[in-house]
Amino acid sequence: MHKRSVLHTGHQMFSVVLGAAVISLTAQTPSDASGVTSLTNRGVSYKTVDAHFAKLTRGDISIIVVDNEPLNLNDLPGHRAGYNGVASLTHRSHQANLFVPSIAGLNFEHIHDGTAVGLKEKFEPRKFPMQLRRINEYTVEVYQAPTGNWKLESCGRYCLLKDGTIEYTFECIPHANQFAKGYIGLFWASYIDKPEDKSIHFRGRPRNTTQPATWIKATTPRHGVASTHESANNNIPLDVDPDFPLTLVGNQSNYEYVDPWYYGVSHGLAIAFMFRPQDNIWFAQSPSGGGDGNPAWDFQWFIRDVIIGKSYGFTMRAACIPFRGLDALIEATSEHRSLLQQP
Repeated sequence: MHKRSVLHTGHQMFSVVLGAAVISLTAQTPSDASGVTSLTNRGVSYKTVDAHFAKLTRGDISIIVVDNEPLNLNDLPGHRAGYNGVASLTHRSHQANLFVPSIAGLNFEHIHDGTAVGLKEKFEPRKFPMQLRRINEYTVEVYQAPTGNWKLESCGRYCLLKDGTIEYTFECIPHANQFAKGYIGLFWASYIDKPEDKSIHFRGRPRNTTQPATWIKATTPRHGVASTHESANNNIPLDVDPDFPLTLVGNQSNYEYVDPWYYGVSHGLAIAFMFRPQDNIWFAQSPSGGGDGNPAWDFQWFIRDVIIGKSYGFTMRAACIPFRGLDALIEATSEHRSLLQQP
């Protein structure tokens, strides 16, 4: 028997048939998918990559994008099963992989609903098959059919832009309503190989204040402590169970960011993670997520008021640039950040 729930969007009210599921829906709606990937745009043509990896080179940057199968390549020795996304990131001036070679960066890591009971598998994207799809010389996608527990279908597109900046577009469709708190939590990790400094840097202020924004050098004493930084524009508290085991998700720092981007520096190169304001991304970090001496520079995204069968998505960019000081980095990333500001 079908039941109805009510969706409030702005000042309008809509009745939504959701089969046997009942969802509590509020005024905020998450970002719709842009119809960019092969998941949401049937006009996208691709070739399946049976080798489980694809190498892209443009400008000063080379990356190797992988699905979640294990690999042992000359450029990627001992890559472990489960880790997906950008397994290798190199710059012309530094040929060593900036990510931990056995794992990855921009790696789709967690699906959750903030409850310990619902988290049957901590690392669900690792455990169910993925498919690598080649779009063109500079673009590949990592597609995953509905996962075994959360039934989330997804596709992440990695595109190398002309200057070597990575544009990452993620789109997904929930096929079941199992999200006890009404939201889907999704988490991405980038495991950095022995940087000289584990800190990340962003423009922000003490959380829940109106103090002027300054550049903050954010550190965390250990894994899961003061690990995540929300947007100053966020007005929705993050609801996670006290015993929720993914400690990076809900352990908020004393800071909030004002501008939606952050960077870290490794081996003379800045890695800048840049986001759209409307996606309300949360920054996250761990001093040891990639092993001893290898921090994780992460981010997470929340889809609220989940509707079965609806497609959701966000877009971000990641740039790897020789670090010549903050002012130079701001200038070098300004065009990308401006484009991400556009609706």
